[in-house]
Amino acid sequence: MIIRDSCETPLSVTRTKLNFYNENCFNQEFTRCASHSVDTLSILPVELASFTSSISRNNVTLNWATSSETNNSGFDIERSLVGTTEWTKAGSVTGNGTTTEAKNYSFTERVNTGKYSYRLKQIDFNGNFEYFNLSSEITVGVPDAYKLSQNYPNPFNPSTKIDYDLPYDGKVSILLYDISGREVANLVNEVKTAGYYTATFNGANLASGMYFYRINATGTGNNNFISTKKMVLIK
Repeated sequence: MIIRDSCETPLSVTRTKLNFYNENCFNQEFTRCASHSVDTLSILPVELASFTSSISRNNVTLNWATSSETNNSGFDIERSLVGTTEWTKAGSVTGNGTTTEAKNYSFTERVNTGKYSYRLKQIDFNGNFEYFNLSSEITVGVPDAYKLSQNYPNPFNPSTKIDYDLPYDGKVSILLYDISGREVANLVNEVKTAGYYTATFNGANLASGMYFYRINATGTGNNNFISTKKMVLIK
């Protein structure tokens, strides 16, 4: 048995997991080390084959694969804003226990404009865990243009969501009208910074039928945007 007192050398394939880690001691091959760790002649509990990311609007998708797993309860996905030390749990994915087959995993979430770091917290059934850091930072910028998306689902009952993109800071309103042109709901009415947004509407108090929603955004430098789309409520 070998006792290591520093993180100068990443642990190799002969290592065990501990509950306390130096979280800054990872490389792009997903190796990890601990301030005080004990090596034994054992197989890695989880061998991570890859860990990648992709971005669509403000949707961040993480994909990772394992080549083998032992006693793997699952993964917590953790996120932090670059420049901070606070990590937030973004979600979790169930593991495959013990297997020698390659397994693929995926996780998607929506975030605000900003720069983020991500890591996986792999947890055993006995509560032991280890971290795998994404090797690169993820940057979610601001949209290039205004956009009002079709609500989803549509038709809906009773709730639906509306995505909209703002390339400039400014006042934004989204109003809902019935087929006669009467205003029946105010979904958004506030000043917002540039970014990607989603408005949620619950039509439980409205009758079935066709409705129209309109965005009116007044951005800096006389950059204004008006757009109208229709939605259908079916009960």
